[in-house]
Amino acid sequence: MERTLILIKPDGVQRRLVGTIIQRFEQKGLRLAGLKMVQADRDLAARHYAVHQGKPFYESLLKFLESGPTVAMVWEGREAVAVARNLMGGTDGAKAPPGTIRGDFGLSVQNNLVHGSDSRENAEQEIALWFHENELVAYESSDNAWIG
Repeated sequence: MERTLILIKPDGVQRRLVGTIIQRFEQKGLRLAGLKMVQADRDLAARHYAVHQGKPFYESLLKFLESGPTVAMVWEGREAVAVARNLMGGTDGAKAPPGTIRGDFGLSVQNNLVHGSDSRENAEQEIALWFHENELVAYESSDNAWIG
């Protein structure tokens, strides 16, 4: 079973889209394995965005993630990384297709509501940044036979 990290960034929390965004992942059939609200500090933001260090937009990414609460989630399912990225839509909300989270609710590139891991390897690393293993719950969903 593949896992992915999804963050509802401060703009998604402030705009009261948490329930709506969670609903998209639930309705698709992914299974929630971890959920918490976090106020990211500088260290966590820097570790999360380490891949962008040295780029012109790096500092603004850190400030944005630190600017308010973030909802961190771990979702599981068949091809969870790819499925979640399709649900989110492209980085630029103005260009993301309708029906995606960013396409339906976003216009910005940086303040784009959600983050999702871009590979299985990155998902493992990002999950470890945001969650301790004992914060993740393993269970069998009763609808597993239908979703598959």
